[in-house]
Amino acid sequence: MIRSYINLTKIDAISFDLDDTLYDNTPIILKAESELERFLHHAYPLTIKLKRTDWLTLKRNLLKVRPELCHDTGLARVAMLTQGLCQLGYSIKEAEAGGHKGLHCFLAHRSGFTVSKPVLILLEALAQKYTLIGITNGNVDAERIGLGSLFDFVLSPGEGVRMKPAPDMFNMAMERLNISPESLLHVGDSHSSDVMGARLAGCQSIWLTPGFGSTEAGVAKGSLPHLEISSIEDLKFLI
Repeated sequence: MIRSYINLTKIDAISFDLDDTLYDNTPIILKAESELERFLHHAYPLTIKLKRTDWLTLKRNLLKVRPELCHDTGLARVAMLTQGLCQLGYSIKEAEAGGHKGLHCFLAHRSGFTVSKPVLILLEALAQKYTLIGITNGNVDAERIGLGSLFDFVLSPGEGVRMKPAPDMFNMAMERLNISPESLLHVGDSHSSDVMGARLAGCQSIWLTPGFGSTEAGVAKGSLPHLEISSIEDLKFLI
């Protein structure tokens, strides 16, 4: 299903959100979290005392004190693990090492999959006509999941670059591609980050709703997308 709100104009490049736009991210994250927990229990046995809710509480409190971590998921995870290990009684040296090893473990499993063949075929067809890039708030390894040869580059937040809906990554993409805002079309499942981010940056937008792994369509709160689609396959009209 395609619903039009604003007519599309000439497109030079298409940017894609990754998580829940090109694949169902929920089971992937759950597995990565489970493997991280397994690693921590083995390497740092005292972590058996902490439940996942305890780690989440620790993370929320940490973000209140260090709001800059909201825009760097990797650094936030290292900080959370380091602080948690310190509170359990591990030395600062042990805790810092555990934080980085924990992140490495999480990322290894977080990117331990490949985008489905139908989606890759769709992207291959789109790549024949448009420049494709990724603009994601996550930290998946695009090369490992099969997107390396299809996307010119993938932008992620961190090191001073803010998450969507902040315009940082959109502006970086337009500068690298040397294109105007209106010639970049962004596709994503989140209205708050993808649609609003693209619109605030002056780009065109397509809202995938529901996203992968979801059955209920979202509710737009704020600026409307140019188009709304219910399946990633609806993008075939662009080919």
